[in-house]
Amino acid sequence: MSNPSKTKKHNRINTKTKTKSNKGNLCHHLVAAANNFPNNLAVSVQKKDLKGLTYEELTFVELHQQSDDIAYALNQFGIKAGDKAVLMVTPSIAFFNLTFALFKAGIVPILVDPGMGVKNLKQCFEESQPDVFIGIPKAHLARLLFAWGKKTIKHIINVNGPALFGGQQLSRLLKKYPRTKPYLIQQLSQHQLAAILFTSGSTGTPKGVVYSHSMFEAQITVLKNDYGIQMGEADLATFPLFSLFGPALGMASIVPDMDASQPIKANPHYIFAAINKYQCTNLFANPALLEVLGQAGQKEKHTLPSLKRVISAGAPATLSSINRFSKMLTGTAEVINSYGATESLPISKIGSQQLLNTTNITDQGGGICVGSAIENVDIAIIKITEKDIKHWHDDLLLPTFEIGEIVVKGPQVSASYYHRDQATAQAKIKEGNSVRHRMGDLGYLDDKGKLWMCGRKAHQVQSNHLNVDKPYYSIPCERIFNTHKMLKRSALVSVNINGKTTPALCIEIEKSKKVDQQKLFDELLDIANQHQQTQGIALFYIHQEFPMDIRHNAKIFREKLAVWAQAQV
Repeated sequence: MSNPSKTKKHNRINTKTKTKSNKGNLCHHLVAAANNFPNNLAVSVQKKDLKGLTYEELTFVELHQQSDDIAYALNQFGIKAGDKAVLMVTPSIAFFNLTFALFKAGIVPILVDPGMGVKNLKQCFEESQPDVFIGIPKAHLARLLFAWGKKTIKHIINVNGPALFGGQQLSRLLKKYPRTKPYLIQQLSQHQLAAILFTSGSTGTPKGVVYSHSMFEAQITVLKNDYGIQMGEADLATFPLFSLFGPALGMASIVPDMDASQPIKANPHYIFAAINKYQCTNLFANPALLEVLGQAGQKEKHTLPSLKRVISAGAPATLSSINRFSKMLTGTAEVINSYGATESLPISKIGSQQLLNTTNITDQGGGICVGSAIENVDIAIIKITEKDIKHWHDDLLLPTFEIGEIVVKGPQVSASYYHRDQATAQAKIKEGNSVRHRMGDLGYLDDKGKLWMCGRKAHQVQSNHLNVDKPYYSIPCERIFNTHKMLKRSALVSVNINGKTTPALCIEIEKSKKVDQQKLFDELLDIANQHQQTQGIALFYIHQEFPMDIRHNAKIFREKLAVWAQAQV
C-alpha cells in the first residue's frame, strides 16, 4: 500500500549467490548417506490394516541398493537417460525406490497431482510427451480409459500389481535383469532437465515446471541452512515431493496413511501415532492439515513434544489455525510459514511467533506477512501490468510499501515451463544469464525488508463504478471483513453493473450461526466505510459454501464465485 511518508527505498532484497559445479546428480546425497550410516532408517510407510497401524521400513543402504537395481533394470529394458517417465505411484516404498532410480538413470520423472482432474491430467501428458508410463493398476486403467499419452508412450511398467492393462511388471523386470555390479549414476549439467513438476492448476491452467538438479540442490541447501534440518532427524512427510528431500538430507521420511491430495480428510490419530513412534522432529503440513491436526489436538489436549519445527506451505494458513496448532508444540518449536510456488520454492519464511504478532496489521488490511527472503534469493516488487517483460531493468522497481507484482530470482527459481513458450514469456524476465520469475501474486516490501502478500494479480478488482476509480486487493479487503464474528470467510469479486466494474463481497457464514441478513449487511457496510482499502464496497452476497481447492482448502475459486455473484445482480 502506498505510504508517501515512508522512505522511497527500492523495493528489493538481494544477497550473493554461490557458484556451483557444472555436473552433478542429487542422488549423491543418498550415496553419501548409504556409505556413512547405512543401517539408519531412511523411509517408513504407515498402513492401516486389520492388525491396526503397521510400518514398512527401508534403511539408507537398502534404498540406495534397491534404487540401483531398478535403474539398471530400466536401462536394460530400453529406457535411457533423457527419456521422460510419468510416475503415478502412491506414497510407498516403491515410490521412493522408483523416484531415486529415475534420477540416478537420468530419466526425467513427470510428477502430477492426481487431484487436478481428468481433463487437466490429459493436457499435462499431451504437453510433456512421456516415453514411459510407470503406475499402479488404477493409474493404468485411467491411462487406457482416457488415452493418456497414447501417441508417445513406448514403455509401460506396472507397480504393486499384475500387468492387467499391458506392459511389464516391475518385479519381473528386476528378476529378468539382475544387477551384478555398482550402478554408474548419470552426471548431468546443472541446468539440464531433471524433472517436470506440474502446478496444481488451482489458480489457473496446470503448467509443467522445468526442474534441474541444481534447483533441487538449492532446495536441499535451503532446508539445511535456512530451516536448520540436520542428519539423523525424522520427518513426518505429508506431501510426496517434500518426502523425497528426507533421504537427501540424511533424514528419515515417515509417510502417514493419508491421501496427500485431500489432507482435510486425513485421520489425525494416524499422524500423531507416527510422530510418536519415530519421535519425529519435523512435520510438513499444508493449511488444511494444520487445521485438522489443530482441531484434534485442541479437543484431546494432545501435545507433540518431539517436534522441533513445522513447515507449512502451499497457501497462507489462517492465524487462528496456526495459533491453535501451536499450542501442541513445546519449547522453541514453532510453525514456519513458507512462501513460494512450484516454480520457486521456498522464497521467504516467517516463524509463527513473529507472524502472530502481525495479526493487527493483517486485520486492518495490511496483507499477510510472509517473512524475509531466503538466503541467495532476490525479491523485487514491480508495477502491475499484464504485458510481457522481456528484459530486467531497475526502473521496474517500486518503492517500499507500494503494492505491485512480486518478482523473484534465486537458484531454486525455474527458468521456464515445458513446451509452454507463451506462459514462459508471460512469467519470466531475463537478466543476463539468469531469470526472474513473476509470481502472479501482489504484495509489497516494508522498510525492514519483509514481504507482505496482498493476493493474486488475477483477483485484483479495478473498479470504475460511481466515480470510484481504484484497485481493490483480495487479501487486504477480505481480512478486514473477516474480523466480523459471523463470517467464516469472504471473497472479493467483481460484477458488471451497467457496463461498470463494481467490487462485491461473497460471504460464507459459520454454519452454527443464525443470521439477520439486513443487519449483517449494514454492519459490513459500516466496516467497509471505516477502511480506505474497502471504501466503495457495498454489495454483499451470502453463499452457502465456497468452492475450494481440495489440497489446501485455503484457495478459494473466486472465478466461480464471480460468475455466481454476477447472476445475483
